[in-house]
Amino acid sequence: MANKRILVPGGAGYIGSHAVKALIGSGAEVIVADDLETGFKQAVDPAAKFYQGDIRDRAFLDDLFDKEHIDGVIHFAAYSQVGQSMEKPLDYYDNNVNGTRVLLSAMLAHGVKNIVFSSTAATYGEPRNIPILESDPTEPTSAYGATKLAMEQMMRWCAGAYGLNYVSLRYFNACGAHESGSIGEAHEPESHLIPLILQVPGGRRPCISVYGEDYPTRDGTCVRDYIHVMDLAEAHLLAMDYLFAGGASDVFNLGNGVGFTVKEVIAAAEAVVAAPIPAKIVPRRPGDPAQLVASSQKARAVLGWKPSRCELSAIISTAWNWHKNHPNGYGA
Repeated sequence: MANKRILVPGGAGYIGSHAVKALIGSGAEVIVADDLETGFKQAVDPAAKFYQGDIRDRAFLDDLFDKEHIDGVIHFAAYSQVGQSMEKPLDYYDNNVNGTRVLLSAMLAHGVKNIVFSSTAATYGEPRNIPILESDPTEPTSAYGATKLAMEQMMRWCAGAYGLNYVSLRYFNACGAHESGSIGEAHEPESHLIPLILQVPGGRRPCISVYGEDYPTRDGTCVRDYIHVMDLAEAHLLAMDYLFAGGASDVFNLGNGVGFTVKEVIAAAEAVVAAPIPAKIVPRRPGDPAQLVASSQKARAVLGWKPSRCELSAIISTAWNWHKNHPNGYGA
């Protein structure tokens, strides 16, 4: 990736900011575009060039592409809360799908043909098989998952019509924080399980809410495949290198292939923080599948991806290192 100029829309967000650090470490020149609606300027590595703006603003993107001569794009800019998407689906279609349409139009107008896209396991909906394969049906059960699938389909049609080259990476529960402790997960409101759990020992909430315990799983709570954010970041770099080397457009799952229930994650967090974490059972959230566990054999075989931070307790330890030192995220 040395000397390549990579644009990272959404690079001030959680996964995007970790990818920016990985890109800079690889020798790339990094340009971040983010409107800071959900991201944080403090999360952006100072070695990256930063532009504040909305990817739905074509004039903003045209100006950026004119100035920066981009080689490739790693696209993280999207709303990403399942529950919120069910309440505000039109907002999600506008921001996620329309934003991607404007981004792709600007890319193609400026001769930029390579894009790595941050997709989601939510494109599968309620899976028919565990572990999930890339060839399995995509039947989203949330507006969020539906918008991400629409973004993937847009890229596929653009590949055929305009010669766009894309890789779509479908993630399974990003978690953890950069080993330095300098950046980590900070959403407002927070919706991801591990930071919500850690807000209890951090003094920000009295207990953790468990959304349903009547799922067809080993303890009745949802099963998810948790993957360290830096393993995800490194997968994005491998995908970009794959496209630069002439690789064909494709979709890859990213996950550890091992699922943990919500109750098991709470127990692992209790061991890390060495304190009890009270839990309260509440009704299910709409759109939550019972199980999401990935087969990432394709990413390992084709991209050479080798996740190295797979131990749940180690993942939670990096998250706790961030949260205990930044209880209010980037706010203080």
